[in-house]
Amino acid sequence: MMGTDCGCEKARNDLEEYLRNEICQTEHSDIKEHLATCESCRDEALVSRTLTDVVARACKETAPEELKNLVIARIRSAQATH
Repeated sequence: MMGTDCGCEKARNDLEEYLRNEICQTEHSDIKEHLATCESCRDEALVSRTLTDVVARACKETAPEELKNLVIARIRSAQATH
């Protein structure tokens, strides 16, 4: 594999933009085609997609009232001592 790039480096460099659909259509097609034929990059894309989805879901959830009150109390306490 020395001296030649099978497309993995380019696909991995552009993976985040690809997963967020922030990449031009030509490159999108190139990466999609690469992922279809490269199990290693496809696995990496799956892990990235899963992490993105988990973080997105977590950001939509609201914190319990008890936790919110505790955080606010700690912030106020820290502000009072400074």
